[in-house]
Amino acid sequence: MRLITLSVLSGALLAQRATQFEERPATIVENDKLALTVLNKGGAFASLILKSDPTKMDPMWNPIRLARETGGRGRFGDSIGHFVCVDGFGPTSREEAAAGFQGHGEAHRQPWEQVSAAKNGNTFRIEWKTTLPIVQENFRRKVEIVDGEPVIYVESELESLLGFDRPANWAEHGTIGAPFLTPEKTLVYASVNNKCQTRPNDGTPPHTLASGVNFTYPDAPLAAGGTRNLRAVPNPPNSMDHTGCAFDESRRLGFVAALRPDLHLAFGYVVRREEYPWLQEWLNFPSNGALSRGLEFGTQPFDVSHRETVDMGKLFGIPAFRWLPAKSKIGTRFLLFYLTVPAGFSQIDDIRHEGGKLILEDKKSGKRVEAPASLSL
Repeated sequence: MRLITLSVLSGALLAQRATQFEERPATIVENDKLALTVLNKGGAFASLILKSDPTKMDPMWNPIRLARETGGRGRFGDSIGHFVCVDGFGPTSREEAAAGFQGHGEAHRQPWEQVSAAKNGNTFRIEWKTTLPIVQENFRRKVEIVDGEPVIYVESELESLLGFDRPANWAEHGTIGAPFLTPEKTLVYASVNNKCQTRPNDGTPPHTLASGVNFTYPDAPLAAGGTRNLRAVPNPPNSMDHTGCAFDESRRLGFVAALRPDLHLAFGYVVRREEYPWLQEWLNFPSNGALSRGLEFGTQPFDVSHRETVDMGKLFGIPAFRWLPAKSKIGTRFLLFYLTVPAGFSQIDDIRHEGGKLILEDKKSGKRVEAPASLSL
């Protein structure tokens, strides 16, 4: 791994440097606001630190650390933080498994090769590529970070090496975890409304939500009757559920964000809805405190196999997969942010990216946050 350190005109530091994360080779990409740790194998965003935060609270899910701290056993393999599921999101068919194809696609298990790292003006860009041998696709990912911005821009490209059109499954498995994720203190907001459904389940614990029932966010139906507000982790935690919601079709850009009003911290994503029409939430709240919550945006409402998404076709009239044409490429772009909010900022009613700014609004308190976000989305 090359070590590259770049000074910028403003006096802040933009850098790419080698590191280890949980004994795994990784690369830190940083500016004066944020430090993002990216695993060299699989490209997961394993850690994100806001440099102005004295607690250095990391919102990203780290199942290795959680297993170590709770005395549990690690069972999530290569899954950590925010990892990409492409081409595939969910379990595989019997035939796919026999061919060596594993759940959640190949990209997060493959070694990623760094192909470029360059400074252009006040923007640092780094790019990786990897090959997906079983599905015969190439995947590329570019990360951009700008001086003075608490924002990271992510642009990706998937290329088919085959001579026929195919259905593609692609999800960004963004996942927050304890201690950032804390019962009753961490609140989740998203630009979704009434096109939501609980994931079908067999009704056995630790499932608590009703199976395959439509609902209006954030009040999800319980199997025992009544509803539960999904914004916060229940206290005490002791459940594992899953929901799928369509991003608001009246908006070009969708958002999902987690707020810690007590720590004055907000973390989240702004995505192009036409590329990522669905938001899935994996609500993994075991009683031992090893909490994780997936804020997963992608091409399908649930993490199921290629075959099942094709059989589903659409849900609420919205496609459950994306076409990858023969010998062609498709792409996506989104941003993630991590920033401070003022005292009294207690909820997120809207997030917009406009006029070179990222804007978060709390209509109840009348407060808003404006952060520089100069690149297009």
